[in-house]
Amino acid sequence: MSYEIKNRVAESSLVTIDFDEFINQEKIIVFDLKMWLKDELILIEKVFRNNVNNHNWNDYNNHLVLIQCSNNAIIPHWAYLLISSKLKANGIKNFIGSEEDYNNYSIINSIHNIDLNEFKEKSVIVKGCSNYTNKNYYYSLIVDKIQNEVKSLMFGEACSSVPIFKRKK
Repeated sequence: MSYEIKNRVAESSLVTIDFDEFINQEKIIVFDLKMWLKDELILIEKVFRNNVNNHNWNDYNNHLVLIQCSNNAIIPHWAYLLISSKLKANGIKNFIGSEEDYNNYSIINSIHNIDLNEFKEKSVIVKGCSNYTNKNYYYSLIVDKIQNEVKSLMFGEACSSVPIFKRKK
């Protein structure tokens, strides 16, 4: 007597939303402005602009550059914009902020850009065991984006989900 083990989850038509999959997997380089500050604290505009103009920006090709300052120096906003503009002019993707800020931005941007056709009349589970489930507003954004399209919306894992919404027939 042989028994065939079936993976009913794999065979189901469930669609899973995992916020981890919304994070871009780009190579990241941190550009720290403190290296161009006098005593790592004071921005001198003429020196700063000279450094920007003479810097080899090609070192950052094929990377996402996170622009930040790792100490408590007070940096004028235009300094971040100047670096961002120079990177952009060289075709280099950049973001002003930390890696956590960028991941947060990526998730929100991915939610806004979801193709609703993928979810039309489908049963959807928002994965509960993601590395990026610490922001409750992701959940409100995803509900707002897809609820009118889905047949049902659940939270958790396929083996133990909590029903959130079910379209009335």
